[in-house]
Amino acid sequence: MTRLTRRYPFSASHRLQVDALSAEENRELFGKCNNPYGHGHNYVLEVSVAGEAEPGFGMLIDRADLDQLVRNSVLADIDHRDMNADVPEFQDLNPTTENLALVIGRRLCRAWRRQYPASAVRLSRIRLEETGRNSFELQMENL
Repeated sequence: MTRLTRRYPFSASHRLQVDALSAEENRELFGKCNNPYGHGHNYVLEVSVAGEAEPGFGMLIDRADLDQLVRNSVLADIDHRDMNADVPEFQDLNPTTENLALVIGRRLCRAWRRQYPASAVRLSRIRLEETGRNSFELQMENL
């Protein structure tokens, strides 16, 4: 089995806030991430696909097709956006990076099933880097 991983940098802002908590509890729990005006990150999304290379072409998947799938299903709605205000999934969901990874994973799964319904190549994992110290990984078979 072969795995291909592509990297996609993007930027987005968010504010971490749980309405059921007091202002003080939110500040304590989320620190600077609870800034009333939000704050941003320069994220790096890694998308991995796995399978056997197509014998005639020697490739798992056309990289341009994968890039377009990621652009259309994820980046078009998240890159350079305020996730709290602009991304529908975060209307009732705190936009932590853990939740962002789940949202991205679900979007990619839906798009993959539409574009590659019978493909032997599968969406394998995503990794979302928030900072040099924080990254989150999601195995796609768990979705």
